[in-house]
Amino acid sequence: MIRLTQPDLRHAMRATRLAIRLATSLTLALAMIGPLAAQGTAPAPTSAPATTGRPVTLDALKGTWVRPDGGYLIVIRNIGPEGQLDAMYFNPKTLPFAKAVATRGVSLRAHFELRAGGYDGSTYDLTYDPASDRLRGTYYQAVAKQKFDVYFTRK
Repeated sequence: MIRLTQPDLRHAMRATRLAIRLATSLTLALAMIGPLAAQGTAPAPTSAPATTGRPVTLDALKGTWVRPDGGYLIVIRNIGPEGQLDAMYFNPKTLPFAKAVATRGVSLRAHFELRAGGYDGSTYDLTYDPASDRLRGTYYQAVAKQKFDVYFTRK
């Protein structure tokens, strides 16, 4: 067990407050820049592997997914019996999802909610496209109250 001295604790608290201020400032700056800051304007490539015709299972979501416009990562390690996702977000530091769930209906969908690191309620609502092996959908930036079209490719 590591024991911190009083000066170490004060330093850690100052560093945490600074990190929160920086994250908030960055969020506000992105909100002022507008939608182009969140997702590049170039369309996603349309070439895709041929589909096999087999049904897609929730396991298709497992893996590491990267958002090309900023390098943000979603890592899905496991999927529970009710669609609960064992997943983490990296931007670039690790942030836990407050909620991460997949559903299977007409399409395979995944919903992620962030409640940490200045994201307070920001969400990803993504649909798996088996033809291109991508997750496509929207990112809602709760602090700026803006939605952006986004996609993730498998890493």
